[in-house]
Amino acid sequence: MTRSTRVALVVLLLTGGYSQVASGQGGQTSAPRPPTEYSPYPGQTFPSRVYWGVAHVHTGYSFDSGMFGVTLTPDDLFRVARGGEVVMDNGQRFKQDRPLDWVAITDHAEYMGISDQIRAGSPALLANPQGKRWYEMSQQGPDSGVKAAIEAVVSMQTGKPVFDASTLVTSAWAHATEAAEKWNQPGVFTTLHGFEWTSAPGGNNLHRTVIFRDNADRVSQVLPFSTFDSQDPAALCKHMTAYEMQTGGLVLAIPHNGNLSNGLMYTAETYDGRPMDRAYAEARASHEPLMEATQIKGDGETTPSLSPTDEFASFERWDYNLGNMVPAEASVLKGNYVRSAFKLGLELAAALGVNPYQAGLIGGNDAHVGVVTTREDNFFGEFGNGLPSPDRWKTPLVIKENDPKKGPLVSVWNESASGLGGVWARENTREAIWDALKRREVYATTGDRPVVRVFAGWNFVRADRNRSDFAAHGYAHGVPMGGNLSRAPAGKRPAFLVQALRDPDGPNLDRIQVVKGWLGKDGKTHERIFDVAVSGGRTIGPDGRCTTPVGNTVNVAEATYTNSIGAAALSAFWVDPTFIASDRAFYYVRVIQIPSPRWTAYDQKRFGVTMPAYVPMTVTDRAYTSPIWYTP
Repeated sequence: MTRSTRVALVVLLLTGGYSQVASGQGGQTSAPRPPTEYSPYPGQTFPSRVYWGVAHVHTGYSFDSGMFGVTLTPDDLFRVARGGEVVMDNGQRFKQDRPLDWVAITDHAEYMGISDQIRAGSPALLANPQGKRWYEMSQQGPDSGVKAAIEAVVSMQTGKPVFDASTLVTSAWAHATEAAEKWNQPGVFTTLHGFEWTSAPGGNNLHRTVIFRDNADRVSQVLPFSTFDSQDPAALCKHMTAYEMQTGGLVLAIPHNGNLSNGLMYTAETYDGRPMDRAYAEARASHEPLMEATQIKGDGETTPSLSPTDEFASFERWDYNLGNMVPAEASVLKGNYVRSAFKLGLELAAALGVNPYQAGLIGGNDAHVGVVTTREDNFFGEFGNGLPSPDRWKTPLVIKENDPKKGPLVSVWNESASGLGGVWARENTREAIWDALKRREVYATTGDRPVVRVFAGWNFVRADRNRSDFAAHGYAHGVPMGGNLSRAPAGKRPAFLVQALRDPDGPNLDRIQVVKGWLGKDGKTHERIFDVAVSGGRTIGPDGRCTTPVGNTVNVAEATYTNSIGAAALSAFWVDPTFIASDRAFYYVRVIQIPSPRWTAYDQKRFGVTMPAYVPMTVTDRAYTSPIWYTP
């Protein structure tokens, strides 16, 4: 090779090989071909990851939190959610295990901000006889402050305020919206404006959290709607419609865990006892796209008396009538749980043409201590009386004896370290998170962060569960959680693809289940559970069930467990063997984790105390996806 040839070669290499070369035809040169599209992502529009957060949590701006002694503000809660640290009102430091992606602080609309006014001795508050009384009670000590809070709760149950607190609410709402704007960082951390409507007629929980898509310029045009405005959920729907018409914004509501509603949360009647009509069913379906499936005050999926063949139904149960401080009667339980609500929705859809309960599932938290507390090893209770201490477990929440061997009807030990919402979205912004909530592409967990994805369609095959383009294929040929299938092709049955991955800092997975409910030709609703993937080489029988337990590695004395059982990941392909094309149906996925230490076990270990045998020491946490419906 001559020196000139070597130089020409070096020039060619240094210029990336793009130099034009002679074509051999009269010295003409040919331009390089334009590159074809290489990256698969520019045109991708489907949700690509899970964002973790809560749409139900309180600060000291809530009257009950503040009057129970909590002083942490929305700024404090947002700081913690972003990964920061705060000092709690008992002097202990708190930090999340991992930052959250999004938060909606939902302080009570009723008496919002009154505790700050009480602590400051506000002249406007002292000018009112009841405000002055609450101020004087708070000065006498924490116990008297709690009694003042109970008086406020009682006034809420009647729907009649003891004094006009609109000035206080206006000020607190302005501060709350300002804090949400301050901490919102699109693409990194999302804050959603929200509040809680706390309707509780006779002490029965009809609460909703109200979540806005909008920024403060629209949200601040209205004040939070309270139970003093109306105790009727239909009135809340009208208020939300009026907000949207007035501002051009968007808003949704999430009914709370219905287990303390005494049968009123999910019914076929209106608030005043009339049969639900199509207009009201449409309003519920439009304004309430989600249901809270789990939170600190117990789990709201189902209960053993409603689901006697479900071996996982007895999970963190709160079957109580707190209005009368007695156990709930069996006759009301159907109106308390989301699985029963889904079944009732099928009946109403057949009768009215609209399903008012075609809603997704999300986990709430409901902590009233100014932080989000969902981890078993980091649980700071619901109220100030449940902050970590050696004896907190036996602090009564409802002081009426039920069983002499178990003390009060409900104590702090009954509280659950729960729950979270996993949102499938493309980006971490207000608009993307809210839109995912609205379209129901979300799921609930009881505190951990397992990643769960499910699709249903008519033409999936077994090999699809292992595709490298699992999500793209699922969206292209089926519907995700929260979606709807209709008009089954002749001879086809719905096929489901499910993938589940354990929380990297949590327990392994025991199994994946599909929970099916349907409306049969007999006009009655039915339910059935199918195990569709199990860990540890266990088998699923012809009836679709695995009867072999996964085992238990929990060391209660040390509050530890090992991931030597279960699986880090499970996947499933399942075709419904009981499908009848004319039957309305719903399907949701339940992912069961292996047993792990409950927060009570961590308390025993850390404080060196011994709790009675009736206090549970282990927990089997889980995730519930939003259903996929089939509509003939």
